Amino acid sequence: MSGDPDRRPWTAQVLTLFPEMFPGPLGMSLAGKALEKDIWGLETLDIRGFARDKHRIVDDTPSGGGAGMVMRADVLAAAIDTARQGRPDQVGREAWPLIYFSPRGRVMDQALMRTLMAGEGVTLICGRFEGVDERLLEGRAVVEVSLGDFVLSGGEIAAMALIDAVVRLLPGVVGAAETLSEESFEEGLLEYPHYTRPQIWEGREIPEVLTSGNHGKIRAWRREQAERLTRERRPDLWARYRAGKSD
Repeated sequence: MSGDPDRRPWTAQVLTLFPEMFPGPLGMSLAGKALEKDIWGLETLDIRGFARDKHRIVDDTPSGGGAGMVMRADVLAAAIDTARQGRPDQVGREAWPLIYFSPRGRVMDQALMRTLMAGEGVTLICGRFEGVDERLLEGRAVVEVSLGDFVLSGGEIAAMALIDAVVRLLPGVVGAAETLSEESFEEGLLEYPHYTRPQIWEGREIPEVLTSGNHGKIRAWRREQAERLTRERRPDLWARYRAGKSD
């Protein structure tokens, strides 16, 4: 059962042409155990089930010409409206964030995951082909988000990434709360380097400070390393971190 008895399981609704892809990796490891414990829930809706013809066609040629096919607004709208109705014992689904995965969208980050975790659930639209009819995005107030600056064959992999990132933040999923607070992006920095035994491996030693037993020096070293790595590898994050410090 959920770690908080007063909280209903956080739920991910996934609208997809390939419901058999789920739960996939989400059924394993931490996310899988949390799914078994009812800490979160997963629902999939087959978009083809809302097609209006016997051939279950969900796409059509792009208006104005061009390559590829476009997913139809009427079919997707029917799927979204059904998903938002939910079961009789569930209310408020119409207020859940409605997300479509697109290279045009806001790049997913830890702040978004924490915002989604604080709600009761999310409805995810996994597109295929060249994309979806723009009128659907406007007519259903869909928020576009992106996994990164590259193109996937569909939104399913991005949906799995988003769900996994949110689920691990839910109470009762990760054992030690401090594990989450020290991860990359939580304080605007990349995470510091990690080491474990053996003390020497292929001539490389664990930094002496980490075996000193001086927790103050260890904390200072880790902060120094996190800042160094962020400055070197993610100047965009470093600039935002410095701006936040200035404010």
